[in-house]
Amino acid sequence: MIIWQQPATELARLIRTKQLSARDCVAAHLSRIEAVNGRLNAIVTLVAERAMRQAADADECLARGDVAGPLHGLPMAHKDLQPTAGIRTTFGSPIFRDFVPDEDSPLVAALTRAGAITIGKTNTPEFGAGSQTFNPVFGPTLNPYDVSKTCGGSSGGAAVALACGMIPLADGTDMGGSLRNPAAFCGVVGFRPSASPVAAAETTEAWASLSVEGPMARRVEDVALLWKAMATSARAPTQLDAEFAGTRVAWWVDFGGIPFERRIADVVNAQRRLFESMGCVVDDAEPDLSGADEIFRTLRAYAFVRNHGDVVGQHRDAVKATILEEVARGERLTAADVAAAEQRQEGLRQRVARFMERYAFFILPTTQVAPFDVNEAYVKTIDGIAMESYIDWMKSCYYISTLGAPAISVPCGFTPEGLPVGLQIVGRRGDDWSVLQLAHAYERARGPFAAPTI
Repeated sequence: MIIWQQPATELARLIRTKQLSARDCVAAHLSRIEAVNGRLNAIVTLVAERAMRQAADADECLARGDVAGPLHGLPMAHKDLQPTAGIRTTFGSPIFRDFVPDEDSPLVAALTRAGAITIGKTNTPEFGAGSQTFNPVFGPTLNPYDVSKTCGGSSGGAAVALACGMIPLADGTDMGGSLRNPAAFCGVVGFRPSASPVAAAETTEAWASLSVEGPMARRVEDVALLWKAMATSARAPTQLDAEFAGTRVAWWVDFGGIPFERRIADVVNAQRRLFESMGCVVDDAEPDLSGADEIFRTLRAYAFVRNHGDVVGQHRDAVKATILEEVARGERLTAADVAAAEQRQEGLRQRVARFMERYAFFILPTTQVAPFDVNEAYVKTIDGIAMESYIDWMKSCYYISTLGAPAISVPCGFTPEGLPVGLQIVGRRGDDWSVLQLAHAYERARGPFAAPTI
């Protein structure tokens, strides 16, 4: 058995039944990191000795009959936007190059209580801005299927580490697609829940609810394991297996006319037959997302100025231009602008909720493009159509973000060049578990997905 190739659920079972020690599990993943991370730059801060000490403690606890939780003994590397006590947390910014927090974030604390062992931090764009993982502190993270391409972002380091077996589970965040985009680009699974699952991170403010925390893994079953560990305040989900005969599914048409590369559309559309083979009733239909673009841009800009405005104002020379532009846009907003965006967002959500009364799920491509040159900061054109900003090419994700609905990206195939393509399943708001169930059923119908050969 090659330990680092095993699913997280299997590793958890083996550790719990004492067929595998936490020390051996962590050591195997540290060896895998040593073997491949130097070529990919996914894990940017490593705490190997600390992790091995924690693994030894986990084994001693198990020997006494104590199990910390469902993640007992499993290694994790946290996104470098999550504060970790005693471990450098840079947010991808030179401003915080040497910052070491005194406390864990609520999410990291919850995962530690569930038994996870922290082995380090995964790379992210500066302050998580943009779906291309590079920053002036650590440089770019490379796509394991083609190292000349981007891995996406902003949870890019997490996606690459998962794809290559450096870790079995990863956490990420998603405002405009940061869980889903890198998952699609790297052939793994990324789940954006309806809301951040850790109670301390929840908020009722619409601008803040755009960004949620969520799980990533190589399989849907592993994502479900991590999501349950994260969802400390939620009703515990039950059976992942489900039948979908007669379930009505809306299949994307043109998503309001935004451009998609033909190679992406072809791979995703070829999957329709699998949903039909599962008994789903699949119709050409999509919700009216009019206004989603301006809603997202307004609330995102407001979130940036609220979260980063003071720091950016004090260190303008140390921040990339796109963040300066985002903060400047936020500073120009009035209270009336934000209130109007929140009101339009509620109207959009009600309109889509009426659409979803007929359809349990909406399926579309995760991304509009395939992984692109890692030296390009962002996509500037799609099929000859110019993008107006550095986030325009992410509309297939960020329109969905405005809905507050659960959405998952599952690998569904490859472009002719061998680059992974993701399929996005969107569910009814609050019906997170059903999205995981359909994704799991699709994954079984699809069959194994080829891992990178690096």
